[in-house]
Amino acid sequence: MMLRGFNTDLHIHTCLSPCGMPENVPTRIVQRAREEGLQVLGISDHNASENVGAVRAAATRWHISVLGGMEITTQEEIHILAMFDNDDDLNQMQHLVYEHLQGVNDPQAFGQQYIVDAEDYVKGFNERLLAGATDLSLERVIEAIHNRHGLAIASHIDRDSFSLFSQLGMIPDHLELDAVELSPHFMNSEFHLEQVVYPRVYFSDAHGLEDIGRAHTRFLIETPCVSEIKLALQEREGRSILPAD
Repeated sequence: MMLRGFNTDLHIHTCLSPCGMPENVPTRIVQRAREEGLQVLGISDHNASENVGAVRAAATRWHISVLGGMEITTQEEIHILAMFDNDDDLNQMQHLVYEHLQGVNDPQAFGQQYIVDAEDYVKGFNERLLAGATDLSLERVIEAIHNRHGLAIASHIDRDSFSLFSQLGMIPDHLELDAVELSPHFMNSEFHLEQVVYPRVYFSDAHGLEDIGRAHTRFLIETPCVSEIKLALQEREGRSILPAD
């Protein structure tokens, strides 16, 4: 067994997300990741995962690993990053989210939600209201992720919207989270880091190409996958979070 460091950004939106820029297409995401020295990307569009395969295919020739996931909005309007090793588990999670997500997208208000291929060509549009919230509770979302062998990370907990802190006024320590994400720059002056009892990670929450890699976490792991990252977050079997390089 040989462990090594992997620069990882698991919070990247593509042009599928209503807040993602149209230029966030597979080849340009991968090119930006290469420029930033990233080895592992997580594609985490809002409540959707249709562009995961395209980014993964675009990254293959550059030996960049792409983990599939999404950023799920709970009924409390809290964002949770969900990452999976297995596409069947990701697809099952996507199906559950769609069962509990109501509404139709308004392109005038939220923009088009582009489904693209590995060469950036538009294949179609997601017509669902991806900017909306599911009617799944926070606890149920986390449980559903773990039932599908996924990684559950509370997004940007220091922000004043769509975070544990903004929506609940605190960071509960009873949740079965794998980690919490901090923003590249703390966004809420009222947030106090001493409240956090979970492992901490830093990702970019990239909505534009220039955001990719502006924050990342370096994991000491054997291979770039969810199961290894879980071990690093738990500091088990020699895996760990390394200081940023």
